[in-house]
Amino acid sequence: MENSGEKKRRFMRILRILKKAYPHAKCSLDFGNDVQLLVAVILSAQCTDARVNKETPALFAKCKSAVDFANLEQGELEKYVRSCGFFRTKAKNIREACRMIHERHGGEIPRTMEEMLQLPGVARKTASIVLGNAHGVLEGIPVDTHAIRLSQRMGLTKEKAQDKIERDLQEIVPHQEWLNISNLFVFHGRALCTARKPKCEKCPVLPHCPHGKKMLGKK
Repeated sequence: MENSGEKKRRFMRILRILKKAYPHAKCSLDFGNDVQLLVAVILSAQCTDARVNKETPALFAKCKSAVDFANLEQGELEKYVRSCGFFRTKAKNIREACRMIHERHGGEIPRTMEEMLQLPGVARKTASIVLGNAHGVLEGIPVDTHAIRLSQRMGLTKEKAQDKIERDLQEIVPHQEWLNISNLFVFHGRALCTARKPKCEKCPVLPHCPHGKKMLGKK
């Protein structure tokens, strides 16, 4: 059984490998400013970043500020985001969140997790991504489907719930890497550690990954 110190040391080896493999890993959503980032992250819930990036250019050409999004009619906004899934709820949340940002925060993205979580459509993952990219504020680790899958496969957590996985990761991931590890997980999850057919035989993390070793019958 691996103790906490051993797990931390193993994770640091994994981190070095992922940084070398994906030196340009960053948020894969396209946006022009912090408010557009928030909108894109809200739209990305249960939707691929690629799909969001395909749909947002026209919307972002029309809406630049929080007040722009807040003032857009519900039906019109729905037309822009229809293909992103749950479009009525997402459009409603975007308009209301941007109204609150305009009225309570002077049109600027809040700087704390507590304030972010008061916005409609914003949970910890969304808040962590936006705070980190907008303000360099690291109050949480964004735990998406890639982070869940990879952290479980790499033996970094045995938990299944997002909040518990985040707590496990926070214990071993250096604070300054909280946003970066999420981006690295996304890039590695798309390139090699895919959901259905992970390419374990090609994976540079294999020597430090229990799942990969098991899949390939290695000790």
